[in-house]
Amino acid sequence: MIRARALRREFGRSTAVDDVSLYVPEGTIIALLGPNGAGKTTTVRMLAGLLAPTSGEAEVAGSNVRYQPAEVRRQVGLVTDVPGLHDQMTPNSYLDFFGQLYGVPISVRRSRIADLLAMFGLADVATRRMAGFSRGMQHKVAIARALLHEPSVLFLDEPTAGLDPLAARTVRDLIVGLKHSSRTIVLCTHDLDEADRLADTVAIMRHGRVVACDAPDTLRAAASHSTLVRVSLAHGDAGLVQCVRRLAGVLDPLYAASSAGGGQLTYRTLDAERVNPEVIATLVREGARIVAVTHATATLEDVFALAVTGEPAA
Repeated sequence: MIRARALRREFGRSTAVDDVSLYVPEGTIIALLGPNGAGKTTTVRMLAGLLAPTSGEAEVAGSNVRYQPAEVRRQVGLVTDVPGLHDQMTPNSYLDFFGQLYGVPISVRRSRIADLLAMFGLADVATRRMAGFSRGMQHKVAIARALLHEPSVLFLDEPTAGLDPLAARTVRDLIVGLKHSSRTIVLCTHDLDEADRLADTVAIMRHGRVVACDAPDTLRAAASHSTLVRVSLAHGDAGLVQCVRRLAGVLDPLYAASSAGGGQLTYRTLDAERVNPEVIATLVREGARIVAVTHATATLEDVFALAVTGEPAA
């Protein structure tokens, strides 16, 4: 669990983080989004016990980041965007070294190292020096290091950067699995699709402040002025537009015929939950054969652009 209240960090006359408050319960994922320089990394460093806040308070896994930073560091795992490995060591010896630092018993340590290396497809290079490892391989070792002591809170900065699609999928599945085992996860990423798929809460930062924070669906709904609905029809005609135009809440209905004999009816609405069932019932009464109904609201990219620049994404 993470609870931060009015966190602030100054570097001389510059303020990197300004009045950030967050609550992340156990078993949930929060994604920190924001442009470079927004304060994400500084926030993570404070929450991980690596940097003391100038003011404000935070508790991570029951320990205070200001007064118990060493205890915080024992209970968290951290993966930065730069792995920072000792490349003259092998993955085996590197992970064993960190396992000793964390006080993991030797028998448990060896078993976990073997399991993690196998999970990330590194078993065949476990005794090879890491000099010359690809960025993706380095990132896998860094994630294994962060998981070795089974932390209750995990900070991941761009966890799938540089990974091939299968490895990235493995990491995403792992993140979801860790969430289900009651761990708290803070995900810093520029991958909006990844944040949308994984995070329970999205916090968007700008100039050191959190300017939007809520569930992805809630943020999208708040950023949407209307919902665009598309109804694909196997049979229909332009007269359907007049039928649905009479319904309250239907905006800008259009019908486009296809060469196969069917067509697509599109419209916008501010109240999809009420309007869509009425439209479908009307179309069925008129003899239209409905193949599919889809609707689109704002994307997380739209939400991000609106929060950071004040304008929707192009």
